[in-house]
Amino acid sequence: MKRLIINGLICGTLFSTAVAAEFSEASAAIGARVEKAVGELADVNKSIETEKVPLIKERNRLEAQVIKLRQDTERLEGVRGGRDNLLKKEEKELKARQDEVKYLTGLIADYTRNFETRIHIAEVQRYQALINDAKNAVADGNLNNLEKIKQQLPLIDASIKRVREMLGGDSFKGEALAGDGKMASGELVLLGPVTLFSEGAAGPAGTVELVLGSAEPTIVSGDPAQMSDIRKLVEKREGLLPIDPSGGNARKLAATKDTIVEQWKKGGPVMVPILFLGFLSMFVGICKWVQIGRIRQANARDVQIILEHLKAGRKSNALDHAEQIGGPAGVMMRRAVENAGEDRELLEEVLYEQMLDTRPRLEKWMPLIALTAATAPLLGLLGTVTGMINTFNLISVFGTGDPRMLSSGISEALITTMYGLIVAIPALLLHAVISRKAKGLLGSMEQAAVAFVNGTPKQNTAK
Repeated sequence: MKRLIINGLICGTLFSTAVAAEFSEASAAIGARVEKAVGELADVNKSIETEKVPLIKERNRLEAQVIKLRQDTERLEGVRGGRDNLLKKEEKELKARQDEVKYLTGLIADYTRNFETRIHIAEVQRYQALINDAKNAVADGNLNNLEKIKQQLPLIDASIKRVREMLGGDSFKGEALAGDGKMASGELVLLGPVTLFSEGAAGPAGTVELVLGSAEPTIVSGDPAQMSDIRKLVEKREGLLPIDPSGGNARKLAATKDTIVEQWKKGGPVMVPILFLGFLSMFVGICKWVQIGRIRQANARDVQIILEHLKAGRKSNALDHAEQIGGPAGVMMRRAVENAGEDRELLEEVLYEQMLDTRPRLEKWMPLIALTAATAPLLGLLGTVTGMINTFNLISVFGTGDPRMLSSGISEALITTMYGLIVAIPALLLHAVISRKAKGLLGSMEQAAVAFVNGTPKQNTAK
């Protein structure tokens, strides 16, 4: 055991010695390497120190350059922002100017349309070329707004010049439609709202107006003395001035008023049945009114007298009084007296039969009046529909260039409706009045019959 321990110690010692020798050698090698690394590190530090100064200078130079570029960028961005703001402002200003030009173009277009409609009809021929140029400029899509305005400005200048010339009156050569339907060439004189025309000593003369049914300026002549004054005024610029305070409207309104016969002619063929029914119903109504008005009613006094005669046995006197009443009531009372001795039920049937016989005679021809009241408006509507169809046929052929033609056609179409109502309303009222009068007569007969039945004696004592 001891031997083993000793051997172990010897081996450990030998191993420690070997390890120490190797450690020394390794330490020496490491030290050499460290010294070499330290030397290399010193050389690197020296190289770094040598290269650091230029790099710092280059960095400083680049930083200064970056700062300068950044300042230039900020300055350029400010310039660009100002330019953008200025551009937006200019675009806004441009749009405002374009809107103004567009508005001005539309305003001139409206002025052109109003100018043509507001000047005197005789002046249209004087400015027709300028008006057409202005209208064509509005409709021409190849022109810009500036070109349109340039083409419209001559009309504006001419209208301003017209106002200046109209202050003291103006005259020009032109044409107007004479009374024979031919165009006459002469001189037109504008004096405020009045326009005069004279072709010469032997030609037509008068005021120029827009006459219903004509699109041309028409000469409206007066009496020979007035025409002579107009010729003198046009030729010598002195004389009496004919003035219509209504501006010609009174003459135009008078021209639109037709006589009854002219209206009947304009109404067309539908007017024939309307007027026929109207006159027939009026004739029947008057006849029925006279017929019913002449019929005497049996009042309570008459019934009382007849009953007193019957009670006193004076049947002949009762019949005589019934004859005096006359009419349907007298006939009924006569039959009542003749059947006074019969049973009450039979007497009531006799009187009721008499009233039933009287009703058709009172109401005879009355349905004709009711038929007229119901049919006349329908006939008027038929005439209006056919008239409107004819008017629209004319529009499809000639167009709607002349609104006066359209309005006159519609007014003529409505004539039948007007006369249909003129016939229907009196017929309806007449039927109601006569029917009420007939019902009143039948009511009085019924009342007399009831009074007679209630007052009839139980037995007939008359012989």
